[in-house]
Amino acid sequence: MNALIAQIEKGKPFFEKVSRNIYLRAIRDGFIAGMPVILFSSIFLLIAYVPNIFGYTWPSNIEAFIMKPYGYTMGIIALLVAGTTAKSLTDAMNRKLESTNQINFLSTMLAAISGLLLLASDSIDGGFANGFLGTKGLLTAFLAAFITVNIYHFCVKNNVTIRMPEEVPPNISQVFKDVIPFALSILSLYVLDVIFRSFLGSGVAEGIGKFFEPLFTAADGYLGITIIFGAYALFWFVGIHGPSIVEPAIAAITYANIETNFQLLQAGEHANKILTSGTQMFIVTMGGTGATLVVPFMFMWLTKSKRNKAIGRASVVPTFFGVNEPILFGAPIVLNPIFFVPFVLTPIVNVWVFKFFVDVLGMNSFSVNLPWTTPGPLGIIMGTGFGLWSFVLAIALIAIDVVIYYPFVRVYDEQVLAEEKLNVDSEALNPVSAKEITPSEETIAVAPSFASETSVLVLCAGGGTSGLLANALNKAAKEYDAPVKAAAGSYGAHMDILKDFQLVILAPQVASNYEDIKQDTDRLGVKLVKTQGGEYIKLTRDGQGALAFVQEQFKN
Repeated sequence: MNALIAQIEKGKPFFEKVSRNIYLRAIRDGFIAGMPVILFSSIFLLIAYVPNIFGYTWPSNIEAFIMKPYGYTMGIIALLVAGTTAKSLTDAMNRKLESTNQINFLSTMLAAISGLLLLASDSIDGGFANGFLGTKGLLTAFLAAFITVNIYHFCVKNNVTIRMPEEVPPNISQVFKDVIPFALSILSLYVLDVIFRSFLGSGVAEGIGKFFEPLFTAADGYLGITIIFGAYALFWFVGIHGPSIVEPAIAAITYANIETNFQLLQAGEHANKILTSGTQMFIVTMGGTGATLVVPFMFMWLTKSKRNKAIGRASVVPTFFGVNEPILFGAPIVLNPIFFVPFVLTPIVNVWVFKFFVDVLGMNSFSVNLPWTTPGPLGIIMGTGFGLWSFVLAIALIAIDVVIYYPFVRVYDEQVLAEEKLNVDSEALNPVSAKEITPSEETIAVAPSFASETSVLVLCAGGGTSGLLANALNKAAKEYDAPVKAAAGSYGAHMDILKDFQLVILAPQVASNYEDIKQDTDRLGVKLVKTQGGEYIKLTRDGQGALAFVQEQFKN
């Protein structure tokens, strides 16, 4: 087992490089920026169609009234993501350009949105094809954003712009500077549209959908879901944030399948698409990557060692809401050979069982997007429409996960128990002086002192883990009257707020992005530090230590 893990770790630098790819990062960050829209729109789906389960159907005019916000939010998600993806990619490319010669992200956003509208048009004469402005147009949105930003990058880097006299105000000069790259972007996408319609007889958005359809169909099979969701856990086990690599590759189809399942339900048919965002969040990563929802409870109730029981109690609440770093790094599970098999196997078995429920038992798949922090069992029930089989599935997965993890938890607990016994025996052989400790000899906790108010930004992948440390810092700052204010954020949504902080702390799952973000923090004069798993978890549990950690960063 150790040899296998060692072989996987050898590829860690390569996979970390892949996870930092600016195009994959732009897709992921584009989705993160659009997530409020996705979650907001799902509220109206629940209001409009959950009553159907209990035999009540809204009148058609009321249903249309309820669903109108959905149509103007989720219905144009590709349009919005085209802009947010272009913004993210522009930020990445600006890091490589001189600070005095930057790409205007507002202009690239407008160009990408205009380009998508062109590629999604009904005919060569124009007209909006609203069917491709929603989830079906996401792949085209990425294409429009990538082409647009690359053209802008070429023009700005090589000064292919309209130069204005120095007397012209900068805001006016910027308008003329953007004219040529904007025109080249739209014309390039228009030429692509003409080529598609001339040779394939369909628009770009429709053509891309047809081209990838066989791949998406295969991804919904047992082999496809095994490879996709097995990779999540495999990468995380060796310390690489798996979703950073896998999610961008499947993001478009997972959200498109949610929409497809919803439409199938509307038509009175079986919602049978397996590969959805709900599957990833509530089936595969129920309780976090590795499907660890049951593990803290097992540590609390089924182990004998004091250490494991303490870790279980400390990690049970965050893991229940999908933030499982306390158990991953506290146990630890990551890079622990004992847990390799259940950590990788459990998510795969979970999705196999889910597919069986959908394909054989006729359970409906996910048709609603929910926040990833929704507890796994509740997410299964709500996301699949409160069907009877969803309750059975939630209970079944909990039982199956316990069965898979239990032998390995027992083995690990015996190992920790042996270590604890060894420590007790060592203390018995080397007793410490039994004299009473006088009050003058007691260690008095003294909080670190800060010369001025210090603002700290903690970044993780989704804004969950970072909240643990930010909360610990804010609580300790209040307790010790220290002028420290901390905020939590997700990597990718941080660019516009970096300037407001003096220190940025990277959580373990985004530590591989250190070199990328350092270019931004150095430019802004902001301190940057990355953390390791065990170190990070310790800081979240020790507010005073976290304050000392922050102070230490300003001594260099």
